Amino acid sequence: MPLSSKLFKKGVAAVMAAAFGAGLGSVTPAFAASGALVKPATLIIDRSLPRAQADAQILAARRYDTFWTNGDESLARTALSTGFMDRTLPPRRPQGIAGPLAASKVVHAAVPDIHCDVTQMIVAGDRVVSHLHFTGHFTGGFKGVKGNGQAVDFIATDIYRVADGRIVENWHLEDNLTFLQQLGVVAR
Repeated sequence: MPLSSKLFKKGVAAVMAAAFGAGLGSVTPAFAASGALVKPATLIIDRSLPRAQADAQILAARRYDTFWTNGDESLARTALSTGFMDRTLPPRRPQGIAGPLAASKVVHAAVPDIHCDVTQMIVAGDRVVSHLHFTGHFTGGFKGVKGNGQAVDFIATDIYRVADGRIVENWHLEDNLTFLQQLGVVAR
């Protein structure tokens, strides 16, 4: 059952109560304390998951998704397992945690005001799917091209496998063509 952003406005406890069929009382999910993290506009949770598992998976995903907005390496290191594997690793990017840290630096150098919204998040089994929407302005540099403030607007989808509250694997699908065209690196 999709949960709209209206439920978030009523409080995280209401979201979790709706997702798990009520009965939370005054229990506050672990991720509620992290108000600075991105919040999915739509959150869909498999009702068969234990609440603690769902909370841990949501927290890991929100930390990692927020990392793409602010570049805070501590969020990535907290969200990702030490054995993290990128299953859609681009050429020349290092495997493991080093890969996303390097990619974030490149993206933030090109688009310093990049912002990542989570349009929807689906939590089922040991997976979290985050549909991401990135916006910002190309005011930095990328592959020898200097930005002139042009708007950047593209999407990506991540499929995370989470174990023990950390992302162990990620399958990342990104609209790189649109991103590179907006930067002027690839012709439209």
